[in-house]
Amino acid sequence: MQAAQPQSPAILRIEPAGDLASLRDLWTELAQRSGNLFATWEWASVWWRHYGERATPLPLVCLDEHGRTVAILPLCIDRVGPMRVARFIGHGPADELGPVCGAADIEGAAAALQRAPQRWNVLLAERLPGTLAWARALAGTELHHEPSPVVDIAGLTWDEYLAGRSSNFRSQVRRKERKLVREHGLEYRLCDDRHRLEADMGTLFDLHRRRWGDGDSDAFEGARAGFHRDFAALALERDWLRLWLAEIEGRAVAAWYGFRYGGSEWYYQFGRDPEWDRSSIGLVLLAHTLREAIGDGIERYRLLRGGESYKDRFATSDLGVVTVAVPRGLSGRVAVSTARVALRLPAGARRKVTTRLG
Repeated sequence: MQAAQPQSPAILRIEPAGDLASLRDLWTELAQRSGNLFATWEWASVWWRHYGERATPLPLVCLDEHGRTVAILPLCIDRVGPMRVARFIGHGPADELGPVCGAADIEGAAAALQRAPQRWNVLLAERLPGTLAWARALAGTELHHEPSPVVDIAGLTWDEYLAGRSSNFRSQVRRKERKLVREHGLEYRLCDDRHRLEADMGTLFDLHRRRWGDGDSDAFEGARAGFHRDFAALALERDWLRLWLAEIEGRAVAAWYGFRYGGSEWYYQFGRDPEWDRSSIGLVLLAHTLREAIGDGIERYRLLRGGESYKDRFATSDLGVVTVAVPRGLSGRVAVSTARVALRLPAGARRKVTTRLG
């Protein structure tokens, strides 16, 4: 299959793609066009290794009138009781999913997805980028909308960025960092050594657990710990990994875990020692990573999913991500209706009901 060209004609055909391995080179090129870290072959392949056991791959390719592949629909089928639920490969740990293609082809890929062969009861399209009216494009039901803030930093210096923030924000960022450096010898360290990666990831997991306590965040629990260890190792090889540690007297008191891909800095997770909360170590380390990204000429700093107030202090825009369900047949319509009702229930009851959609 030929790789996509920058200005593709309309998508005319959809075809099964065969096995995932055969798509690797094409997937890599189209992911680069998308600029989405979570659309990369690397993310999908590590995900499949850790989570693919329960799923059946169903990748589809979208071709234009010249036979060029302009998008990949990286689907898989989950069995949830008698239900066949189609989802994007990478669901769960990924913060943004959807067709793997360039921005010029996203509408065509959405239309192709809507007319794809009916091999499922429900298409559960999770965390689609908020650049398109997906519920209308897919003729489905929007189940959930989540904030996904962005800091637009293209062409800015650090001082120019701060000038656009409140005076209180500017004062806090500068004053708190100076105090930590002056009184406690704060230093920053970027993990760029594969021999230290295992230990540094362990430090991240420990600080994240200490920050959230037992049961409050599952970002690195169970299978996800293994997934992130493997992906971080691969990301380090690709020069994508950005794992920052804030250290005082040689001991890490905060860790920032993210990536650099497609002209963006991707802030994925964080951990910190609660003993340093009064010193605002979280604010200080986050500001440091943003300053470094600006200094390196990065265009966007993606704060990713979550409407936490601290993100609003940094963000300049927010298109969000949406989850859309598309039913096929009576059983699919019943499942989607049940899910819509469940979203209005308390969290505990909601979890029990929504297991019908996986």
